[in-house]
Amino acid sequence: MQGSKAKKIAVTAAAMLAAVTLGACSSCRYSSSSSTITTQVKLKTPYNNTGKTNQTATKNGTLKVAEPNDSPFEGISDTVLQDNQEDADVFSPSGADNLFNVDKNYKVIKGGLANLKLDRKAKTATITLRKNAKWSNGMPVTAKDIEYPYEVIANPQTTSQQYSSDFNAIEGMAAYHSGKAKTISGFSYPDGQSGRVAVIHFSRMAPSMQYAGNTFIWQTVEPYEYIKNVPISKLASSEQVRKKPIFTGPYKLDKVVEGESTSWSPNKYYWGKKPQIKHIVINVVSSSNIDKAIQSKKYDFIIPGGVMHGTDYKELKNTKGYQIVGQPALSYGYFGFNVGHYDTKAQKNVMDKNSKMANVKLRQAMMYALNLDQLNKKFGNGVTWRANTLIPPIFSKYYDKSAKGYPLNIKKANQLLDEAGYKKKGKWRVQPNGKKLTIYFGAMQGTSTQEAEYQDYLQQWHKIGLHVVFATGKPMEMNSFYDTVQKPKQSKIDVYDAAWSLSSEPTPTGIYGTTATYNMGHFVSKENTKLMNEMNGSKSWNTAYRVKIFKQWQQYMNKQAAYAPDNFSYNWEPVNKRVKGFDVSPANNEFWSNLSLTSSNMK
Repeated sequence: MQGSKAKKIAVTAAAMLAAVTLGACSSCRYSSSSSTITTQVKLKTPYNNTGKTNQTATKNGTLKVAEPNDSPFEGISDTVLQDNQEDADVFSPSGADNLFNVDKNYKVIKGGLANLKLDRKAKTATITLRKNAKWSNGMPVTAKDIEYPYEVIANPQTTSQQYSSDFNAIEGMAAYHSGKAKTISGFSYPDGQSGRVAVIHFSRMAPSMQYAGNTFIWQTVEPYEYIKNVPISKLASSEQVRKKPIFTGPYKLDKVVEGESTSWSPNKYYWGKKPQIKHIVINVVSSSNIDKAIQSKKYDFIIPGGVMHGTDYKELKNTKGYQIVGQPALSYGYFGFNVGHYDTKAQKNVMDKNSKMANVKLRQAMMYALNLDQLNKKFGNGVTWRANTLIPPIFSKYYDKSAKGYPLNIKKANQLLDEAGYKKKGKWRVQPNGKKLTIYFGAMQGTSTQEAEYQDYLQQWHKIGLHVVFATGKPMEMNSFYDTVQKPKQSKIDVYDAAWSLSSEPTPTGIYGTTATYNMGHFVSKENTKLMNEMNGSKSWNTAYRVKIFKQWQQYMNKQAAYAPDNFSYNWEPVNKRVKGFDVSPANNEFWSNLSLTSSNMK
């Protein structure tokens, strides 16, 4: 259940919940800095079903899983190429081709598909595959399969969005990424490319390398022999990725109904615990139908990481035949401001000092105008609350609980706009140069609750004299929304509301770094780069120093408000009482294999 890198979540922050979190905090209580919301739900990560496994039901039955989403899933099975959480969800029985097992804090431990050995003195990471590592078509997993993801991620023609400047610490990676080299020189193979060992040579070592989801060592394998003849630029649309993918995890894919469902059966070549359930089906269910679908017992559970709202929690928390489980989410909602563009030649983000949203006081004012505490109190039902930083509290060590974020302050918002020269001319404020100001807000289609929240944002911005309107006249379909904000340069959306599902290591270089394609607002500064680099600098092997840098970064980003926190949430899901072995703790490295059924029918 561990994640590799950041992924976009389809819905707004007020609705989103994410995939996996630190089990150590599974019963933590967090409150927003404003004290408007003082209690959140308290849930456990496992459903300790004491019922006896029914072998007949388990061997012959079908586990029915719901993926809540208001758009069809894109259908990219490859974790290297995926850029949204929905694809990760519907292909998750594959085991996501994760290399490593982790403990409850996401620290890499022995016993997975491969083991990891770091050598700080030699500046190497040695990855050794287990002897019985095979793909679901029977092919052996090789050292080349460990290296190939890096080629796909860093290829100049790739569609992957996972490149981070931290990868430049791998010898030869920058030269390959810029097209100056055809191979990555920093990889060596002690027993050959078809062997079991790959060694990565770095120019520097980082403390985050000890944890899954870090931005230096990729966490999954690619089936090189299976996909080597497909050009990297066309890999995402290939049959090998869309219709007939192979995996290393407990289940193999039987069928994809495009955008609607995936079907799975046990992978006989799986190296780990033998999967027990004969058949799994994951179906997309719209947010307007999900509550009724659970109440009428159409699904055994909602996929861990599936987006569930506070209003759903209110409807489902007492549903007969289901147990609610969960933990604080490894994700957060945020507001992004378009302040630049992505230079495709130089492959980096660039700030545009003359962009509409370039003025920091304008951005701060827009955030102070929002009443996020009240919205979360009204609609969150204890599972969402106003966020105060861009690091979620699940990272309890690094999270800055003292940060204030942006509580409602209309007086301050107006004052900031006056100071910045955005004077009122009739009903609306104009730009400092006297020209008309219209700000285009981008948001994704969702529930009626989300629509109400969007309207509240617009109303609040109108209160301070800013003429803010929906970018296309209304909320956008998810894929259309991301197609727009991901363009290297765009002027359709000035400010947007979105959410991230994070990797299990909190360094944000892959989202907000200079070279990060996920940096969709294109915010860049020397200070931002310096702080993020320092998070994994030599001094940061000292935990206290690393914590200090993380907190400095949170304060800095709050002040800049190029990306501003919206809300945090609890990741929860209802589990039918016929399901046994359900546990979303990170330390449960065999999530899908541990599942069995106590009955042929849902309880």
